[in-house]
Order: sequence, then structure tokens, then C-alpha cells
Amino acid sequence: MAEQMSDRPPMARSGILNLPIRDKSVLYASYMPFVRDGGLFVATAKNYRLGDEVFILLQLMDDPDKMPVTGRIIWVTPKGAQGNRAQGVGIQFINGTGEIAKKRIEEQLAGSLKSDRITHTL
Repeated sequence: MAEQMSDRPPMARSGILNLPIRDKSVLYASYMPFVRDGGLFVATAKNYRLGDEVFILLQLMDDPDKMPVTGRIIWVTPKGAQGNRAQGVGIQFINGTGEIAKKRIEEQLAGSLKSDRITHTL
């Protein structure tokens, strides 16, 4: 039986993303408050497919602790995307693991969430 070839890019080798966010403006540009349960845009050249699950070790600002968060790829921005958008993926927090992350992110961004500044998301 012949193996079927796929035109999809191969899944990223590592399902673990170490994600330190040290700057409030970077956090603002990456956070997706409009996604149910919260989410982040992660700039990456790794190839992911919609629906892939990833494990994120998220570190915010000066917090020495990393928060473990499970996520699902909900969109992919390819290299060379229209409008000079950064290459990367949108990750939705899942399985209840993002509750603490969402709360801490929104505390960090208090007063900024309603801003109309440009982000990596919508």
C-alpha cells in the first residue's frame, strides 16, 4: 500500500513552547481577550496545523515562576502574510489550564485591554 503524501507542512517537532514575555507592549500585542478562555499569539517559524495541541511554559514580566498552560492552535499566520503580519500561531488556552494565566495577563494589562493600538491579532 502506497503512503499518501500530504501537502500540509509537517507538525512542529516540539509541542513545548518556552514563552517569556518581558514587556507589557509585547503582552498587549500578543494577548487575545476575544478568544474563549483566553489565548496568545506566538511568533514562531515552526510549522503547526490547526487543532495541534501545545504545552506552553509562560513567564510574565518579572515573575520568576513559569505557568504551565495547555493550548490548541486556532490559526496560523504564514511567512510573508499580507499586511506584513508576523509569522506565528494563535493559541487558545484549553482544559482549564489557562485560567491563572488569563487572570495574570489581564491584571498586567488592566486599563489597556480596550485600547485600539495595533496587535499581532485582530
